[in-house]
Amino acid sequence: MQKRENIQPLSPRESASLPLEIERKYLISMPDIDRLLSVPFCRVLQIEQIYLLSDAGESSRIRRIEENGSFCYFYTRKRAVTSVTRIEEEDAISAEEYRRLILLADPAKNPIRKTRYCLPYAGKLFEIDVYPFWKKQAVLEVELDSEEEAILFPPEITILREVTEDLSFRNSSLALKENRLYE
Repeated sequence: MQKRENIQPLSPRESASLPLEIERKYLISMPDIDRLLSVPFCRVLQIEQIYLLSDAGESSRIRRIEENGSFCYFYTRKRAVTSVTRIEEEDAISAEEYRRLILLADPAKNPIRKTRYCLPYAGKLFEIDVYPFWKKQAVLEVELDSEEEAILFPPEITILREVTEDLSFRNSSLALKENRLYE
């Protein structure tokens, strides 16, 4: 895959029939993990995600997700519509396909490894990503029905600030080797 230049995000009208991800992202204080685990229906996922070479304006990655000793694999493509909304196409793939796609990894990026805590609260699923390179903070993501939707946060969470529009908190940015987060 070669990178193309000058690709503009799709307008909401152009993307109306495509699978949309409307998501807000927050920098949070490192949560008390034992408290998270005590929340009913909390799920814990170990995630490895590898960014692949992609066209400009797009992001593609593969993910290996482990939960309770079982593994599943995904190939995902994303393209911006707005800073909050993206087109997201995700397909389950085999372990063999995952290993094959690793060969297309973007050499400028490290694999991202994180523990994700999935908390249902107030009709939403809150995903808290804990990274091995941070000790005092984590990232919370929540998918919404609209960009304007109000959010009621779980009491276990201390919001530091919204980082939805801060590109430096996207996983694809955290993966950049120049960030030296893993050294």
